[in-house]
Amino acid sequence: MGHRKLIDYFFITLKGIAMGAADVVPGVSGGTIAFISGIYEELITSINNIDFGLIKILRKEGIKGAWTAVNGNFLLALFIGIFISLFSLATLVSWLLENQPVLLWSFFFGLVTASVFFVGKEIKKWNFGTITILLIGAAIAFFITTLPPNENIDGLPFLFLSGALAVCAMILPGISGAFILVLLGSYKTILDAVHEKDFKIVATVAVGAIFGLLSFARLLKWMFKNYKNLTLAMLTGFIIGSLNKIWPWKKILEIKKFGEKEVIIDTNTSPLNYDGDPQILYAVIIALIGFSLIFILEKSASKK
Repeated sequence: MGHRKLIDYFFITLKGIAMGAADVVPGVSGGTIAFISGIYEELITSINNIDFGLIKILRKEGIKGAWTAVNGNFLLALFIGIFISLFSLATLVSWLLENQPVLLWSFFFGLVTASVFFVGKEIKKWNFGTITILLIGAAIAFFITTLPPNENIDGLPFLFLSGALAVCAMILPGISGAFILVLLGSYKTILDAVHEKDFKIVATVAVGAIFGLLSFARLLKWMFKNYKNLTLAMLTGFIIGSLNKIWPWKKILEIKKFGEKEVIIDTNTSPLNYDGDPQILYAVIIALIGFSLIFILEKSASKK
């Protein structure tokens, strides 16, 4: 990792914006975007450098040394992007989910399908082990997407756990953090707490998230270092399994109400059986745009 110019950090911020936008949609993971845009391992490594050894560096070399040790510029640029996105694109994405669901999901379907190839081709050696792990990963992710959402749960230990699990899902390509919170039944509690500025709940979830992030990044880094092919196979499997969640045409089975928040329980259907306007042509075009976007991104990343 050489010396970066300002323009490089600008691109990292853009990648952060894309990650944030993906995390807003329950079903698409910011981890997938980090992987596609070529910053995944650097992200895991940077998070990993945040540990107790940092206090030593702080004492010896001061803030500047510690900042360099955690790759601070990179993390800052990335998180600025994620926050810009969460606060601005969230409204746009919610509007699209409401008004143009088929087209939004088609775009993501194309995007995520392409990322299967993208992550898959990083696997250097295909053998019985990698294929088995890929299938297990796909089965786990598929199973997670079929689980029914839970009623609202708001015990503090449970919220701590929710924060930890959601962050792990956000780092993993294929499984979305927002979706995990919906499954656990803490999505609405956390959303309400943010609106009502209930600091006790927000802090509990945040501490859980930090705990999850630091411990999980450690595990991932170790896996990348020692079992790179198997890890990539598992991640590819996760992405394949998650496609079930983002198939554009859905049939609504029931709508569950958790207080104000509605959670729609649906099942995939063919565009021909879709209740609304299936918009097949537009959907295919938009999916192809999403699909090619990944390869365009990759081309520009490899040129650098």
